[in-house]
Amino acid sequence: MTQVLDRPVVAGTTPPTERRAARRRVLLEWIGVHALGVAAALFFTLPFVFVVLTSLMSDQQALTRDLWPHTWEWGNYRTVLDTPGFLTWWRNTLLYAGLGTALTVVSSVPVAYALAKFRFRGRHLSLMLVISMMMLPPQVIIIPMYLFWAKQLDLSGTLWPLIVPMAFGDAFSIFLLRQFLLTIPDEYLDAARVDGCGELRTLLKVVLPMAKPGIAAVALFQFFYAWNDYFGPQIYASENPGAWTLSYGLESFKGAHHTDWNLTMAATVLVMAPVILVFFFAQKAFVEGVTLTGVKG
Repeated sequence: MTQVLDRPVVAGTTPPTERRAARRRVLLEWIGVHALGVAAALFFTLPFVFVVLTSLMSDQQALTRDLWPHTWEWGNYRTVLDTPGFLTWWRNTLLYAGLGTALTVVSSVPVAYALAKFRFRGRHLSLMLVISMMMLPPQVIIIPMYLFWAKQLDLSGTLWPLIVPMAFGDAFSIFLLRQFLLTIPDEYLDAARVDGCGELRTLLKVVLPMAKPGIAAVALFQFFYAWNDYFGPQIYASENPGAWTLSYGLESFKGAHHTDWNLTMAATVLVMAPVILVFFFAQKAFVEGVTLTGVKG
């Protein structure tokens, strides 16, 4: 009589079928994640590629269903740049975005530092006020603000009503910087104070070098907002073409060339190019700053 003995299962081992199933599951997850990534990349990239290709077509081909230029019309960009006022719009946008971003960062950092590292009566109330300002739509206060800047100070037709308020801080920038500064250990600040540094020197010599990713994220957010702002220039600068920005001037350009889609797309590329280049070179600091703002607080 033959007796069949079962092999003992060694602790810590996995049957071959389970290992194969695990490898198959990992492979399917890898394929699924990368397929979603590729689909998302195509979803966001293809419209930009379409705009670029159309900008290099002739005016007749741009009205067809062709997706690839028959001839590369690089002269479309020269035509756009030679449009009266376009370079002025570019200069105004650069002034608005550049100066506004600098003022926002300079004014928001001290407030965020105080809310993150100082202990004073009313600190939580001040933070709640900052958060409440984030929830307030700009359209709610646009009428009193317009009356103040246009009627009281006679600054309508300029960009100063959009630039000057940035010198007094921005609620979103303050909140984002405050969240980032909370991730900096207090021991660094205490060590600087023990060495004789005042609060201003501690901020400049200790906090700012460690807060570069957060500051970069805030600067990029503000730069993108100002560069793409359409509502503000429409309210304050619409009466003066010499004060138009690219976002508002592009609407006028599109109206004048409503059948020249190649020129409209070329102008769109010229408007988008600086933002894409800025993000491309600063994306590491931007992603790091946005990620670290959610660590605590």
